[in-house]
This record gives sequence, C-alpha cells and structure tokens, in this order.
Amino acid sequence: MALNKPTRYVLFALVLLLAIHFLLSATHEPYGNATSLSALSGVFSKGQTGQTAKYTDSAVPAYPLDSDSSPLPDWRTGSGAGWVGNATRANATFVMLARNTDVNGAVQSIRSIEDRFNREHGYPYVFLNEEEWTDEFKKRISVLSNAPMEFGVIPHDWWFQPDWIDEDRAAAGRKKMEEQGIIYAGSVSYRNMCRFNSGFFFKHEMLMKYKWYWRIEPDVMFHCTLSFDPFKYMEANNKVYAFTIALYEWAATIPTLWDTVKDFMKTYPEYVASDNAMGFMSENGGQDFNMCHFWSNFEIADMDFWRGEVYTKFFEFLDKTGGFYYERWGDAPVHSMAAGLFLPKSKIHFFNEIGYEHPPNQHCPQDDDIWKKGMCSCDQTRTHGELVFLLPLRLDTDHPPFLAFSDYGPYSCQRQWDRIFQ
Repeated sequence: MALNKPTRYVLFALVLLLAIHFLLSATHEPYGNATSLSALSGVFSKGQTGQTAKYTDSAVPAYPLDSDSSPLPDWRTGSGAGWVGNATRANATFVMLARNTDVNGAVQSIRSIEDRFNREHGYPYVFLNEEEWTDEFKKRISVLSNAPMEFGVIPHDWWFQPDWIDEDRAAAGRKKMEEQGIIYAGSVSYRNMCRFNSGFFFKHEMLMKYKWYWRIEPDVMFHCTLSFDPFKYMEANNKVYAFTIALYEWAATIPTLWDTVKDFMKTYPEYVASDNAMGFMSENGGQDFNMCHFWSNFEIADMDFWRGEVYTKFFEFLDKTGGFYYERWGDAPVHSMAAGLFLPKSKIHFFNEIGYEHPPNQHCPQDDDIWKKGMCSCDQTRTHGELVFLLPLRLDTDHPPFLAFSDYGPYSCQRQWDRIFQ
C-alpha cells in the first residue's frame, strides 16, 4: 500500500536527521562522544555505581549533583538602595568590545538594554575596538540612546600577541586543539581578546574615570525589565562582582591554568580570602578545579578590584607563563578564579532578576513573582533542566555542536554556587 504524502515527508525528515547524525558522529569526534549512548546515559542517570565521574569534555558535569539536594537559596535582590526612585547614578558605565562588522549585533544589544533598563537611568557607554571605528558604526549606535557614548581604540601592545611568545610552540598548541575540535582553537584574535579582557580593559583611558562597569556583547538580549539599579545595589551592599550564568569550562583549553593558580596561592597565601568561594570551583578543597566558572560575557563588577595590587600580581603571574597563547585561557575562568579566591563569597552576587540570553545560553528567572514583575519575555521552561543539541551552522566546521544552557541542567554550575550558601 502506497504511503500518503505527509507520511512520506515525515519519513524523509527522519532519514535526513539520522543521516546528519551519523555523518557528524563519523567526522566529528566530540559530537560522537557527546551523543553516544554512554555519554547520554551518564548525563541522565544518577550514577548508581557511587563513583565520582572524572571530567571529560564530553561528559560534563564532572561532579554531578543530585537534583533532590537541599532547598535552593532565595536568590532575590533585596529592596532598598538601588531601586527606581533613587535619582543618583553610580560612577559606572557599560562597556562593549566589538568590531565594526558587529554593528547589527551591537544595535540589538544596546536597544535591548535601553528598553529594559537604561532609558530610565542614562548610564554612559564605552565601545572598544582594536581598529578605528567607522562612521557607519558610530552613526548606527549613537541614535539608540541619549546617554553619553565614547568610541575608543585599544593600544597595540594590549591586544596583539607579545613578541616574547614562542610562536612555534603557540602554533603547535593551536593545531592540537583544532584536531580536538575545540571552538576558536586556531584563532589568535580570540586569544588576544581573552588576554585583553583579563588584564587590560579596565586600564583604558576611557574607563579610568569609572569605578563600575557592566559588560555587554553584540547579539545579546535582556529579557526582563529591571525595577532597580544593579550598580547602586552593589554599591550599597558591598558587592564587588556579579553574574547571571555559571557553567563548565572546556578542560582542554586550560590544562595548566589551575596548577598555575595554585602556585600563585602558595606564593601569596595572604591574598586568599578566608571565606572564599572555593567550594564553587572545587570538590576537594582546591586540589582540582571542577571547571565551574562565571560566564563573563555578562558581568557587573568594581574595576578597582581588577586595578588593585592582588589582581595585578595575579594577572602578571599568569601572563608570564604564556598560557593565553600556548593554551587558550579565557577571561571567564581567570576572572572567576580571582573573584572566587581573593574575595569573600558574600561580595559576589547572582542577579536572578536579570533575564539574559547570549545564544545558545540563557538565564530566565524561575521565581514566578520575579518573572511577572520583570515582564520577562524569556521562556522559563528553557532555563530549567532542558538539554538542547544545536547543530553547527555548517557541516564542514571543525566545531562540535553547541549545547543550550539551562540553570540547573547538566551543563550548569548553578547548583555548585547555591550549595556554598546552603
């Protein structure tokens, strides 16, 4: 009996999806590992053997936490200083690192933060680029807000690979990572960006007059209207660093970073805060790094911390090893380790109210009262416990498929953050 047309379409779609799956499994080892039956069963099972899973890039989380653990903390930013009605602004700015070709994504991001927060506050913007800004970029951006805007150029030595880096060794490291299918594995400019964000942006002349910054990237979305000023809240409550998303780093990009950080702590034990957030980053008191970090494409922080003696020595200690280029150290784990070790954990804040999306990952408030009050446009069900496989944009890419992030899903470190306050 002949199949009807709708049934033939469904069967054709299934065959096509299976063909793509087997093609990626055969040609992209990380995809094959991540979607194998053993990897998937490890994600969705509770590990009945009782043994702690070792970290691999395809089997995160490294140290799974039971979903039925202690009650979650009430992550609700308190009322008081910082809420709308307080007419004074903090000494703060938004900062965006972008290129001229990012203009459409930058427009989206600025329009989003203006709609959800800044049109009521008028905080200034600083845009940084390793090249001169085009008139077109400045024209497109300048019409989006009445707030002051500055367009700066990054000094050459802060951006480009230093002359003292052994390029043969760096190239070999990039080639190895490309063979492993690691995203941005072969990109020197990505490493330039990570090093610049780790050790230099807060020294730029356009930022030196400010204390606080809110980092924004092109192509992001803010899903909830804020009824308070995060800068003023942090100022009034003695906070230093804030985040909205915590997740795992790719271990193969930072094989020697934690050992280098431990060497720094041994050299300068006086810099380690007594009530720090080590429990967020390690399962065994600091012997190993569990790969948990704050996703730094969103961060609000006090630049005086980065400019201070402790972080300055920390960055210089890391930088002289060449790890930003010989490996692929990111500013996210570097900032996270510094904040998590050299600050009391009470000075780090999770902004639950800030619905934020940097595709494919997002944070959406799970508390219905917060979600409704913020008139949030994000889908709460995408944030809680969902694991979504997204195919690469091109089948011939060396990059494995992305995994959409969720607050308490298998690739999230939110529970590791929660537990240090339980």
